[in-house]
Amino acid sequence: MIKYDKLWITLKKKHISQYKLIKYYGVDKAQLQRLRNNEIVKTLIINSLCDILNCNVEDIMEYVPDEKV
Repeated sequence: MIKYDKLWITLKKKHISQYKLIKYYGVDKAQLQRLRNNEIVKTLIINSLCDILNCNVEDIMEYVPDEKV
């Protein structure tokens, strides 16, 4: 599973709010909700966030293996 928990940490470090992402950078609210819920997002969104935050993908997302049942 891909998790976006690191995104919120990176946003805090960079002093960029979710409001600013929406208002000034044009990030869609629905995409932020999908990120919050660790749902599927387009790589275009990941690319935009890396550009906005001037960071690498590993600063906003990580792979966590699914638990075996």
